[in-house]
Amino acid sequence: MGYIVLALLLIVGATFAVIVQRRSHGDRGQSDLDAEVEASGWVLRLGAGLSVPEARIWAGADETATRALTAAAECHRTAGLQLAEAHTADEYAAASRTAQEGLAHITRARAALDRGPALAESAA
Repeated sequence: MGYIVLALLLIVGATFAVIVQRRSHGDRGQSDLDAEVEASGWVLRLGAGLSVPEARIWAGADETATRALTAAAECHRTAGLQLAEAHTADEYAAASRTAQEGLAHITRARAALDRGPALAESAA
């Protein structure tokens, strides 16, 4: 778990450094690199949302939450593939949209878990 946090911090730091460097050179338009950094951030957020520390809560999920988590995982896979194959700002934007869709699925899954019995059982 510690390695995952360290890796995420290093990625965020590198992303921040690239953004600061690009802005210091006066480049105000969104380049392909800027779009790549943004898309990478969305895909990382989605991955972090799927790897929750309270895994036992997800294990007792109802059908609605399970479907939403499955859809989120599929979005993560698709966004990762889109990111790997992207070369233009538009292609990176498509990966960002897919990752954001996955985050919406995670939000629905969390809402379903809050309503369902799984959360109450794990707290006992």
